Amino acid sequence: MSADLTQEKEQLHDLVDRLKPGQLRAARDLLQTMFDPVSRAISNAPVDDDPLTTEETQALHEAREWLTHNPPIPHEQVLAELGITEEEIDNFREPA
Repeated sequence: MSADLTQEKEQLHDLVDRLKPGQLRAARDLLQTMFDPVSRAISNAPVDDDPLTTEETQALHEAREWLTHNPPIPHEQVLAELGITEEEIDNFREPA
């Protein structure tokens, strides 16, 4: 392994060691995405610049209106109500 590559890996390890607990998951997910061909394809896909339909515009308006009168529902609460864990989402694989 070249000295430059070794130094870069050491710098990366140092950065990982300095991450706060909440940042670890984001860093891990980013690295996993770099190796997942589907995630790479999605990240390289063109931006959806189609205009919103009338139904989509109405749904967005209704959601924003709902949020003016109600607190947002945390992701963890939605998962709990559906009986799904973060781990199940992380480890989900489409059936072959």
